[in-house]
Parts: sequence; structure tokens; C-alpha cells
Amino acid sequence: MKKLSLTLVIIMLLGILLSACQTTEGTTPAEVAAPPQGAAEAPTEKAVVEFWTTDNEEDRVAVYEKLGKAYMAANPNVDVQIVPIEEADLAQRIAAAQAANKLPDIIRMGIERVSSFAADGILDLDAAQATVEAIGVEDFQAGLLEMVKDPATGKYSAIPFDGWLQALWYREDLFKKNNLAAPITWDDIDAACDGLAGKDNLLYGLTLATDPGQNYPHQIFEQVAISNNAWPFDKDGNVSMNTPEMIQALDWYTKLQRCAMPGPQYWRGARESYELGQSGMMFYSTYIMDDLVDGSAMDSGGNVAVIPDLAKNSGFAPSLEGPNGAATYGTLIALGVLKGADAEAQDLVKYFMTGQNYLDVLALAPMGKVPVLKSAVPGWQGLSEYFTYYSEDTIKQVADGYQTMQRWLFRPEYGSVERAVVGDIEGRLLISQAISNIVHEGIMTPATAADWLQQEVSNLLADRSK
Repeated sequence: MKKLSLTLVIIMLLGILLSACQTTEGTTPAEVAAPPQGAAEAPTEKAVVEFWTTDNEEDRVAVYEKLGKAYMAANPNVDVQIVPIEEADLAQRIAAAQAANKLPDIIRMGIERVSSFAADGILDLDAAQATVEAIGVEDFQAGLLEMVKDPATGKYSAIPFDGWLQALWYREDLFKKNNLAAPITWDDIDAACDGLAGKDNLLYGLTLATDPGQNYPHQIFEQVAISNNAWPFDKDGNVSMNTPEMIQALDWYTKLQRCAMPGPQYWRGARESYELGQSGMMFYSTYIMDDLVDGSAMDSGGNVAVIPDLAKNSGFAPSLEGPNGAATYGTLIALGVLKGADAEAQDLVKYFMTGQNYLDVLALAPMGKVPVLKSAVPGWQGLSEYFTYYSEDTIKQVADGYQTMQRWLFRPEYGSVERAVVGDIEGRLLISQAISNIVHEGIMTPATAADWLQQEVSNLLADRSK
């Protein structure tokens, strides 16, 4: 029995040693090393794509967030963050983010910012080029890609997204009643300014853009300046902000305050006073077309109680004729991909501009979001019932807006430095401040304001030329 027991012990020890040194047939090393049941796996790090949008109204942000969630559902490795910002604060927000080394990945911006940000070296031109090519170069409407092309490199600085046309909207019914000509020329606008205030329940001829903290005054004044052949640089690249033409434009514009709503005003006051039947004219983009039917949203909730048949009784004057020319103002909105952004940022831009996704964005304000893609035009035309409130001629002018719009930025002889300075002029609200200093502060005349602008723009040019 002792011999048998000793033999059994030896056999058992040998079995244990063999089990420890060998893997049984059909068992993989991974199975042997498998973690205990219920142990957590290491999380996969997601690519974060932060998108700053100047489409910052609540209902518009909701659409971007909806598209972002759909993208994340199809791409679980990506975290899309939508950040609404004020358009007037964009330059300052970008500067702060750059100083903190926390730039976003994508920004929605007006064309006037593109050259400035490209010159600052924060836009990824290669990413923009690749994104445009992925969307399809031939699908972009004629001339749009030239607007975002960097003169120094020939590459695209950003991706065209949407845009709008600016016009002087006016009470056509009251103009006819008071024997006033359509407000197309400076003289006709002057006549309407003096002939409408106090007539037919109107309190003001118009609401003038004068708020120094908004870029709205710049947008209006730039069209006025171009209509008088006033430009920030001459053909040789010299600053020309104090020319007789610029002084004349400042003088004519600021004198319109005589028939305008008092106090510093921007686009909100302009649209509400017109919708309420208090003013007879307003400078505004095509964004306003649905609001002339339903009334624009108020901060306090609800919509402005727009007067009856306002859309039907409103005229549309996109061209402004001055003493030395004519101008039609509009803008292109672009998406910029910033340096350091993950490759997923390019794919997200393409996603936003594909098929129904793009139409969902345009549907936020079809009149103020003219599609940049030819393939989207047929779908855009069916996006809104508000198209039926306006004449076919008006709708055609809106659709063709990219072909007629003019900007200081688009002057052919301007290079990348001049274009960057034009962006800085608007980004720093220099025109808005000059207008306020004339109209509200009373510390400048048109001539001294022009001299101040000359010095400020010269400083900007010197900084950009270093």
C-alpha cells in the first residue's frame, strides 16, 4: 500500500508539472491570458471635432446638433461639439482661443474673415483644398471658389457654405402714395428720408446702422462707399481711407440719421421698426423675407406682430447708385478648417454639405442661405412656402446674387495682405466706431473720421507687412 501510495503521489505531481508547462491542444494563448469575466476593456479615445457656428439662434443650433448626432451615430469614434458664437465676437474669440492654444476645428464665418485668418496662419489650406475636392469642384457655383482662393498659394483657404444678398427694403405702397421714386440712388433715398417720416403712421424714414459694437454698420456702409468709388486701397496698394470719395460717403450716410430711429441701432432695431410699420426703409439681407410674413423672433419670446401684407407691399432694391458708381452688396459664408484639426473635421464638413443634410441647413432660412452647390439649387427652390409671397424677378435676383455681389474684399488687384487688412477693418469694427463717433458721440466729423480711419488702417497694413 505504501509503494502504491508513493507511486500515485509521483504520478499526480508529474501531471501538475505537465499542465503548468504545456497548453492543451486547441487552447490559444489569448484564451489562457483572458481577463476575469466582467473586467472593463480600455476605452478608445475619440476624435473631438469642435465646430463654432455664427448660426447661433436656438432653432438653428438645434439643426446642427441633430446633424452632429447623426454623424456620431455613423462614426462612433468621433465626438462632435457644436458651439454657437456671436458673429461680431468672432475675431476676439479666435484671438483668445489662439492665446490659450485651444482653437476649434471648424469655424463658420463670413468671407471677410477668411483672408485675415489665413494670413494669421490658423487656417489649414491643404485641408480646405482636400475638402473642396472631396465635395466636387465642378459642383460649386461659378466664381465662388475664386472668392476663397489664397492669392499667395493658389489654394482654397476655406469651403464656400452659403450666402445672401443685401438690399434696401422699402414700403412700395407708401412710396407710390407719396409720389416717391424707388430708393435706388442717393438722391432718391434722401427724398424718401425727408418725405416719409411722419407720414401714414411712420415715425421714421429708416433705422440707420450706427451701433459701434456691431459689424452691421460696416456691411451697410461698404455698399455706400463702393457706390461712390471709395475703396480702402488704391491701385498701387496705398491706404485710401481719407479720399474725397470716402469723406463724401461718410457725410451722406451719417446725415441719414436726421430721419432715423434715435440711439445706436443694429439689425434687430432695423427689422423690428420696419415690421411694426414704424419706418419706411431698412437695409437688410434676404434673410428677412420670411420675417416680413410671420414677424421676426423676439428675445422675450414670440414674434413681432408684423403689419398686414408687409411682404406684398415691400419693394426690393439690391443695387445702390451713388455719385461715382453703383454697388450690389452680398456675402459668402464659408467653413474654415483650422490647423491641428483631426482629419474627421474635413469629413464632417463634407457630411454637412451632402444631399439632404445640406438642404436641412439651407431650410433654416432659405432666402438668406442661397446654396453654393449647383446640385442643391432645385431642392432649395422647394424649401419654403415664402417663395410664393414674392415676385419671380425678386426670387431670381436672390438666386443669382453671387454673380452680382461686390465687396471691398473682391477687388481683383488686392493681394493677400490687402485682403487680410480688409478683414481686420471689419473684425475690429473700425467703420462702425467711426460712424458712431460722428452720429452719437459727436467727437468726429466725416473728415476727421476719415483721417482716423486712414491712420488705423495704415497701422493694420504695417502690422500685416512685417
